Amino acid sequence: MAAIDAGLYRRASGRCGALRPAVFLDRDGVIVEEVGYLHKVEDITLIASAPAAVARLNAAGVPVVVVTNQAGIGRGYYTWTDFERVQAEIEARLLPGVVAGVWACGYHIDGEVAELRKDHVWRKPHPGMLLDAAEVLGIDLSRSWLVGDKVIDIECAVAAGLGGAVLVRTGYGADHEPKLAALAAGCCAVSVADDLGAAVARIL
Repeated sequence: MAAIDAGLYRRASGRCGALRPAVFLDRDGVIVEEVGYLHKVEDITLIASAPAAVARLNAAGVPVVVVTNQAGIGRGYYTWTDFERVQAEIEARLLPGVVAGVWACGYHIDGEVAELRKDHVWRKPHPGMLLDAAEVLGIDLSRSWLVGDKVIDIECAVAAGLGGAVLVRTGYGADHEPKLAALAAGCCAVSVADDLGAAVARIL
């Protein structure tokens, strides 16, 4: 079990060595189809381009890090054991592509679990998961990218000082695309792609 407290989860394969860029991936709606509080293996459906996209990043020597809000933990819908079971199956289906780490936040201001009913610096759009991953894995955030399907993913990338972020049209992305115009991105290059495969092609 890689839960580091009741609301935070971290699993890392070890430091990447010298500082280098990574690609952070939201999970639901980016790697797997959005089903709403995914917590059962039988409900997993990978986005078609995801395995090849992760493998392509691996081949380019770019670490892949999953960063995911898991409000279902705070709402009491499922446990970290359920999360791990689902995550393990997702990663098995991504093979030969592999991820260097998984960060997840179960805290939620409207949570049903009392100890998790609060905002937290790890919960996107806050940059805490990315900052922690950078320290643990040795990531150069200024040269890194994030791929997500919500505006809060892009806001997280901007807050962490990433070099770029891509909103995919899978998951909630198509609905969130019109909201990007109001985002002050600063030095973070923001773009839109149809899916994870197209996003990775753009990043590389």
